[in-house]
Amino acid sequence: MEKHSEIHQIKKLLVANRGEIAIRVFRAATELKIQTVGVYTYEDRYSLHRYKADQSFQIGDETEPLKPYLDIEAIIQVAKENQVDAIHPGYGFLSENVNFARRCEEEGIIFVGPKVSAMLQLGDKVAAKVVAKAVDVPMIPDSKIKLETVDQATSEAERIGFPVMLKAAAGGGGRGMRVVRSANEIGGSFLDAKNEALKSFGDDTIFIEKYIDNPKHIEVQILGDHHGNIVHLFERDCSVQRRFQKVIEIAPSILKQETKNKLFDYATRIARYVDYNNAGTVEFLVDKDENIYFIEVNPRIQVEHTITEEITGIDIVRSQIIIAAGHPLSHSQIFIHSQDDVKCNGWAIQCRITTEDPMNDFKPDYGTIVAYRNAGGYGIRLDEGSSYSGVKISPFFDSMLVKVSASGRTLKGAAVRLKRTLREFRIRGVKTNIPFLINVMDDETFKTGTATVGFIQENQNLLVPQRGYNKDRGTKLLKYLAELKVNGHPDVKSFDPTKVFRKPIVPAYDKSPVYPKGTKDLLVEMGREKFVEFIKNEKQIYYTDTTLRDAHQSLFATRLRNHDMMKVVEGMAKNFPQLFSLEVWGGATFDVCMRFLHEDPWDRLRAIRKAAPNVLLQMLFRGSNAVGYAAYPDNVLEKFIVKSAENGIDVFRIFDSLNWLEGMTHSIKIVREKTNSLAEACICYTGDFMNPDRQKFNLQYYVDLAIELEKAGAHILAIKDMAGLLKPYAAEILVKELKKHISIPIHLHTHDTSSIQSSTYMKAIEAGVDVVDVALASMSGLTSQPNFNSLVAAFQGHERENSIDLHALNAYSNYFEVVREYYYPFESELKAGTAEVYDHEIPGGQYSNLLPQARGLGLEDKFETIKHNYVVVNEMFGDIV
Repeated sequence: MEKHSEIHQIKKLLVANRGEIAIRVFRAATELKIQTVGVYTYEDRYSLHRYKADQSFQIGDETEPLKPYLDIEAIIQVAKENQVDAIHPGYGFLSENVNFARRCEEEGIIFVGPKVSAMLQLGDKVAAKVVAKAVDVPMIPDSKIKLETVDQATSEAERIGFPVMLKAAAGGGGRGMRVVRSANEIGGSFLDAKNEALKSFGDDTIFIEKYIDNPKHIEVQILGDHHGNIVHLFERDCSVQRRFQKVIEIAPSILKQETKNKLFDYATRIARYVDYNNAGTVEFLVDKDENIYFIEVNPRIQVEHTITEEITGIDIVRSQIIIAAGHPLSHSQIFIHSQDDVKCNGWAIQCRITTEDPMNDFKPDYGTIVAYRNAGGYGIRLDEGSSYSGVKISPFFDSMLVKVSASGRTLKGAAVRLKRTLREFRIRGVKTNIPFLINVMDDETFKTGTATVGFIQENQNLLVPQRGYNKDRGTKLLKYLAELKVNGHPDVKSFDPTKVFRKPIVPAYDKSPVYPKGTKDLLVEMGREKFVEFIKNEKQIYYTDTTLRDAHQSLFATRLRNHDMMKVVEGMAKNFPQLFSLEVWGGATFDVCMRFLHEDPWDRLRAIRKAAPNVLLQMLFRGSNAVGYAAYPDNVLEKFIVKSAENGIDVFRIFDSLNWLEGMTHSIKIVREKTNSLAEACICYTGDFMNPDRQKFNLQYYVDLAIELEKAGAHILAIKDMAGLLKPYAAEILVKELKKHISIPIHLHTHDTSSIQSSTYMKAIEAGVDVVDVALASMSGLTSQPNFNSLVAAFQGHERENSIDLHALNAYSNYFEVVREYYYPFESELKAGTAEVYDHEIPGGQYSNLLPQARGLGLEDKFETIKHNYVVVNEMFGDIV
């Protein structure tokens, strides 16, 4: 029988909430031509709900980001001072607080929600069970006494039987809830739940109920007026949860109609018993056999009300305001004369996009959103709070950014639509749960509506983003460009905006798959021992081209990129098969590739090997350190050498900067026993054995060391003149003397810091050296190696000439001359050779970087002193290598 209620005119409505629900209510009120008032805390001063209201007022002081939203008297005061007729509490905060509803009533302010008497019977979960019992609604066994101590909680839990659920009597949203599976877990869980409930709802009352394993969580939306009319708006399936908090909701459910009818009957029974008015939700658990258990009543609007609105076409929030004014459900703006007027059409899904990291147990993420682009389209509804580029995500509030609701004729259709929408979103600057939500939309269990509350726990794969999702390329590129524009590149210390670059011309070469026979082919064909003997007996001089490694390491800090190398590697291999080797790897390449160029050094090696299958590939290998700057265990060295050989290295130039024999022998052994590559062991040259005053490193020292390296298994001996100290006449004597005492080929390496090392090579070649290191003309000289092109020209017609195509060499030199211009910020700044190298004996690569390093330390004006101090310190340490 319909009751009568006084009709009130609501002219101004205050929303005692924040974010998207506040905006949702403001919009509904505006449609009803009602003025709106918002409240906000200092922390929320930039929140959009403040600006969506006609008037907004700060509550609380600057040190309280959250608590003022729970301050009943402060909110009432704002309402009274601004002639507010009604207050809508939204959800959360004070929405279920009966004291708030009572204070509104006392002040003559309409509370947009159920009346106090209904809240007293339903807002408290313990009291709600009394009502459910009175109307014969099935319930989960629960505690029968007020729980104030751990002992009381333990006793009641044991009576009910484990597992049990601890729940906050005054609220929901997963707060104050704990699953307890044994008596020894009760103590900590009980106290934690009480504390969480007190902080969230201002009430620490906890009750216990039997925990139903893996049921469905179903809730029925009810709507009642002040005239005794009660209807249901069908049900929602809220089973997809994490930490007892709903994440995705579906309307309607896939339960049998018989079960649904029981749910509707139970929900309306409870509502009628308490003479319920306004919107509310009656919640149940439904087990696998579709047995129903009452949980609680939420006497407020729910986060997920949107999907009920989508399937019924009923504006629940607007209906709330109209009902609060005293109008019946049959009012022209609600138009529900009876239950038959409420129709269910199609399906709807709501998901909540949050700033949470699913891969880290949904831990909330905070920070600034640098890019925000939402989505839309047919059948899509967005309910947003403060979601825009530049918004700061605060740790004090809920992590939800936007609710996305999708509707369709079928559940699968709605899921497909929602997935498309989620993929359109672009949110950058903070982590979000979008990848997880996309995975859920793809899941067959979800799309068939059979998910239960254990769905996420049982499907941890849902937490892992799909391959290729969220690369964030656009934002990363913009941030990178902005950083460069404002602060410059961290690795580029100087930049000349006026510089004009030429386009490098790649020399022509035969692009057929056929390669001319080279040294790699000879090594494979002959085997190591015969190949070594072949090189030793060859009359012609052999060359190692260092352009792709040591040359650019010495001249411009190893910065040559794969992009510029790979354009010419194939052509070099086809044009210069007479080379002994191409030095392409080791030294600083690993460090620079990974730290500065962001290139994979292994990819570089594999690419060069593929492009130059016919020529030996060589690397520089520190005997105990490999390509690092610390000594590594023997098993690490072994694995690295084996993998390097497998990926293309044919010649391992193994050295120890102090000529420590034991630091090289293990690596030599690995190369010999574990690979088919060549071990080229080094004697590091220093000093001047022709100077009678410097006889620590005399001729015999080098001869003895060479003999020991041959005994250790070296296939080739390298004279590694890393500072460019080996003078022409000394080279002649050294090579001749070594040839008398060892039977393996000799490979000479130097740096042209003094500018006379081509002369050193000429004397060494005349003395019988087998291989020399050179660099293409445009990449030679100074701290790099001597000029390849000039040396080839110098030996034309000589008995040891290696007839390499000089015209082709010049073409490749021209290519690198233009390429080198692009690397101008990394150039060493050395303008000419210097005889000072014979005093300070600084290695070429180190000398190249010394001036920039001194400048970086503010010591550029002390550069001459720094060089002098090298001499002083070397003597202090006893004249080291």
